[in-house]
Amino acid sequence: MGAAEPAGWAIEMRDAAVRIAGREIWSGVDFRAKEGELVAVLGPNGAGKSTLLRVLLGLLEPARGGIKVLGQAPGTANERIGYLPQRRVFDASTRVRGVDLVRMGLDGSRWGVPMPALGPWAKRTRAARTRVQEAIGQVGAQAYARRPIGECSGGEQQRLLIAQALVARPRMLILDEPLDGLDIPNQVAVTALVQRICRSEGVAVLLVAHDVNPLLPYLDRILYLAGGKAVAGTPEQVITAQTLSALYGTPIEVLRTADGRMVVVGHPEGHHAHGPRHVLG
Repeated sequence: MGAAEPAGWAIEMRDAAVRIAGREIWSGVDFRAKEGELVAVLGPNGAGKSTLLRVLLGLLEPARGGIKVLGQAPGTANERIGYLPQRRVFDASTRVRGVDLVRMGLDGSRWGVPMPALGPWAKRTRAARTRVQEAIGQVGAQAYARRPIGECSGGEQQRLLIAQALVARPRMLILDEPLDGLDIPNQVAVTALVQRICRSEGVAVLLVAHDVNPLLPYLDRILYLAGGKAVAGTPEQVITAQTLSALYGTPIEVLRTADGRMVVVGHPEGHHAHGPRHVLG
C-alpha cells in the first residue's frame, strides 16, 4: 500500500471469507469503519450478518483474509466493545429494575450478594452508581429506570439495554437487530439516539438490520451482504440499482418518489431467502 492509513479505524476487513461446516457463507469482504461512524449491516435472512458479528467478536475464525477490530485481532479487544444481542423481550412479570439491568453491564459477571460498601468498596460502589446514572441519562431513560423492566414499553426496554451496553464506556457498539419488534416511531427514535451517542462519544456503531428505512438518514456507511458476496460504501454508493443488481445477480430497481423517498424493488430467486423490498426514507 502507499501512504499510511489514517488512525482510528474501528474495523478493518481485507478479502475476508468465512466457512461453516465446509460451506462458504461469504467471501471477498473489504470493509473499513472509523470510530464515530454509524454503520448498518444489511442483507436477507441467511446472508451471514450474525456470522459477521461472531467473526468480529473472535467467536469464529475467518477462512482467510485480514481482520482487525479496534486495531487488534478479533476477540482481543472485546472488553472495549459493548454488545447488544438480538432483542430480548421481558415478560411483564420480570421484576428486575431497569437501573439494575444497566448495572449488570458493569459487574454482571459477579455472582452472589453485593460487596459491602466499606473502605475502598464504598468508593467503587459510588463510582459505579454514578456511571450507571450517566449511562441512563445518555439514553434519556431517567423517568422509568427504576421501574421493573417488565413494566416498560418495548422502546423503553431497548433504551435501557443500550445503556447497559454503554455503561462500561466501550469504544465500539455492536447492536444485533436492535429495532426488531419496535414500531416505526420507536425505530426512528432509537436510531436517532444511537447516532447521537455515536457522534458525542466517538463510538463506532455496527448495527444489524433488515429494513434500512428508519436508518438511512442517520447512516455513514452500509455493509450489504447477499448471495455470499458483499458491497460496502456510503448509502448513496450502495443503494443503487447497479450496485444491488450486481450483488444479487438479478435486476433490482431503485426508485425515488416525489417526496424524496427511495423504493428498492426486486425478486431475487434461488438461494436468496428474502429479496430487497425496502422503502427508504
